[in-house]
Amino acid sequence: MKPLGKSGNMDSYFKGKHVLVTGHTGFKGSWLCKILIGMGADVTGFALAPNSEAKLFDLSKVETKMHSIIGDIRDLKALQKAFDVSQPEIVIHLAAQALVRESYEDPRLTYEVNVMGTVNLFECIRQYECVKSVLNVTTDKVYLNHEKDYAYIESDPLDGFDPYSNSKSCSELVTHSYQKAFFSNRSIAISTARAGNVIGGGDFAKDRIIPDCFRALSAKTDIIIRNPYSIRPYQHVLEPLFAYLMILERQALDSNLMGYYNVGPDDKDCVTTGTLVDLFCKSWQDLSTYKASWINQHDGGPHEAKFLKLDCSKLKTTFNWLPKWDINDAIKYSVEWYIAYQNKEDVSALMDTQIQAFRK
Repeated sequence: MKPLGKSGNMDSYFKGKHVLVTGHTGFKGSWLCKILIGMGADVTGFALAPNSEAKLFDLSKVETKMHSIIGDIRDLKALQKAFDVSQPEIVIHLAAQALVRESYEDPRLTYEVNVMGTVNLFECIRQYECVKSVLNVTTDKVYLNHEKDYAYIESDPLDGFDPYSNSKSCSELVTHSYQKAFFSNRSIAISTARAGNVIGGGDFAKDRIIPDCFRALSAKTDIIIRNPYSIRPYQHVLEPLFAYLMILERQALDSNLMGYYNVGPDDKDCVTTGTLVDLFCKSWQDLSTYKASWINQHDGGPHEAKFLKLDCSKLKTTFNWLPKWDINDAIKYSVEWYIAYQNKEDVSALMDTQIQAFRK
């Protein structure tokens, strides 16, 4: 099988394809649209308008090279219109309420977006025979987490603890149900991808560790870390995005490959939040000479898992896939982006450069 990231088959597959990306105005969505446009895909996006924390969509300069439709995934009629316009062959579902803390503040909204949004998506797919390959992107938090030194595999029970994680577990189950109930006799491949924590340039969301680091360093204040000893599978955003595209391509060519896949880093790159911030501070100092520091200060917030790892053996053996960038690379390219942004450089061009660097 062709290794992930090589030019050739993947580019030729996506060139000219009609691709619908839900959640395209977000952090992952903006990077994904950049990649797809670079491959020559005909990209349509459906998402809420970018808010003050979703600056990357504008900074990436992708809007003029795609069809951007502003709408709410909870609005079935609006989503159907997006399918009418795009006539998609490939659907990548990223639209979500993706913050744990916000899910505690508004659980109803979280379930409406993450569960009924998924239902609406598959109701549309039922109506459009043009769709041939679908990927629903969920999270590593879908598993029943016993917080032990154990890397979860795809057959482990689903039962996320908080409303965000649980709603994503439900989204997985919705996907599996629709696939079995409505698409088993149709020429369409459907998978889910359970991705680890992603970092990278252009994430400005609240209550995320790298954006929090950037905001603190920009203000030249100490970084506040709530849970420095929690372990997470951190990876650069390009890592899962190319894995998503690989799954979409390969399952379209061979429907036996569809299923559900963990997408995360190697075990050595599952690190504590404190270690991640240490690496960020060192890299920032190397590139800017400003000496950064952090302090441990728990703010009494809601429950968050202290230990979480993924076993990605299935993805590796099925697709001959391996992670390309380790945690040091992920930090280096993230810091490079934020410093370029701070210096008012062309971060859209830098995104293209980093994508090419990843693919080499």
